Amino acid sequence: MRIAIDAMGGDYAPEQIVVGAIAAAKEYSDVEILLVGDEAQIKAHAPEGLPSNITIVHATEVIESEDEPVRAVRRKKDSSMVVAGRLVKDKQADAMLSAGNTGALMATGLLVVGRINGIERPALAPLLPSLDGVGMLALDLGANMDASAEQLQQYALMGSIYRQRVQGMKSPKVGLLNVGTEDMKGNEVSKAAHELLKNSNLNFIGNVESKHMLERPCDVLVCDGFSGNIMLKSYEGAASVIFNELKKAFKLNWLTKLAAAIMLPKLKGLKKTLDPNEFGGAPLLGINGLVLKIHGSSDARAVQAAVKQAKTAVEGKLVESITTEINKE
Repeated sequence: MRIAIDAMGGDYAPEQIVVGAIAAAKEYSDVEILLVGDEAQIKAHAPEGLPSNITIVHATEVIESEDEPVRAVRRKKDSSMVVAGRLVKDKQADAMLSAGNTGALMATGLLVVGRINGIERPALAPLLPSLDGVGMLALDLGANMDASAEQLQQYALMGSIYRQRVQGMKSPKVGLLNVGTEDMKGNEVSKAAHELLKNSNLNFIGNVESKHMLERPCDVLVCDGFSGNIMLKSYEGAASVIFNELKKAFKLNWLTKLAAAIMLPKLKGLKKTLDPNEFGGAPLLGINGLVLKIHGSSDARAVQAAVKQAKTAVEGKLVESITTEINKE
């Protein structure tokens, strides 16, 4: 199995990407990792040398965070991200992952790797943290701002297959993000999607509200990219404010500092539960090859987790399963 990693994408590239890749290579000796990027920079962050199952694929260009996605993918053909995409397209790699420009990665998936036949629009599907530590797969959270009812149904199918094949869930519960739990809530697209999902073979539990997200009301949350991204950013902002306010409160006086010392283990556990670095990457489902987006601020831990995630997805024949289900009629 070969996994290509964009070594130059992300806030802490290439250092943290290289360190994470080395850790993953040592843990998974049956995986060959292709580190794509500037060879000199990659080697500079591996002073003790690279494990035998890491190969450097030299790339001379980098897609920056401020680059316009489609233009960058078309013009920077020797960028680390595009080269990694071509490795997947040409079957020289079974998967690729990147912490780089999200829009450019989606463009790479569409323009370089290509869509699965029958998929109208791919969907970005991160695993959102939940209080029980299991997480909730949500799609789409940014690949497409709009979606039809039929496309939302495809998202539900792809998400269900992912949770079955990669995470071992037998009958994942599917929920539709809405403004209320009643069947007829929402706009016309939501109502039409609800009807399609209700009459499908999926384990559809109905509409769910964003206020229940941390309680994991479902295993697969379906939404359009616009609503989903707003929900995600709201959650991230709220979590950040809450932890910052707790820090301030615990520093007020000796009594609150004592309380902080008592609460510290519990708070650290909660922070770890809600840390996106613990959940690896977000697959771009619907692409004819495994493409994983990891957080732009990913550290070595997140890279290592994403390699494990990619390995499991390849072993579970995720792409092949989605292809079969979409085209079986």
